[in-house]
Amino acid sequence: MRKVIKIILICFLILFFFIIGLLIGQRSNYKETVVILEPKKERISKISQNENIVFLGDSITEIYPIEEMYGELPIVKSGVSGYTSKDILKNMDKMFYQYNPTKVFLLIGTNDYIKKCDTSEMKILLRNIKNIIKELKSNRSRTKIYIQSIYPTNKRIDKNVVANRKNNIIIETNKHLEKFCKKNGITYIDTYNDLIDKDGNFDKKYTYDGLHPNTMGYGRITKILLPYIYDNYEL
Repeated sequence: MRKVIKIILICFLILFFFIIGLLIGQRSNYKETVVILEPKKERISKISQNENIVFLGDSITEIYPIEEMYGELPIVKSGVSGYTSKDILKNMDKMFYQYNPTKVFLLIGTNDYIKKCDTSEMKILLRNIKNIIKELKSNRSRTKIYIQSIYPTNKRIDKNVVANRKNNIIIETNKHLEKFCKKNGITYIDTYNDLIDKDGNFDKKYTYDGLHPNTMGYGRITKILLPYIYDNYEL
């Protein structure tokens, strides 16, 4: 009987320390999972008074937990699940102009590659993005434009969700976007390389399906974007 009790006690201790270890691990990850904003109230107040920021894109933008990540910062997410660059171009009034933004963060392109992912499709996508920028500059010349790199994918997590998207084509597209931005005085934001693992795929700690960011992924992205939102408001 004593032997049985001893075995039960050992098993209990093992389980106890295992749970403690998990809790410690979760707590250390939490710092990167949720971005805790502690800027001076004066800075938030100034941004709120002077800025109207729009995040423009597809489902990645639509499900972005803006309030949890950015608190009281004046950000509107204008994203529609399944939208391509062509859809954005067709719906500029509804998705962009009505907000009359001072800053716009554009993230679009991954859905352009859902059925076909090659250089011919890349040319169409790049042309559409250039036309989006042309529209923005023509109609809201004072709006500051930021273009995010298209995010990586990971077929090992869910090949059905990732579909035909290929990282090598996405990388090539991002290179063209960066070159276009430099040439036209637009701010290019490289989020791609901050989200990949050692094999060059969307890191599984940052995505739940190989295409969309999870909470930690959005936390990582938010840390990248915050300096551009705070630009000129360092107090």
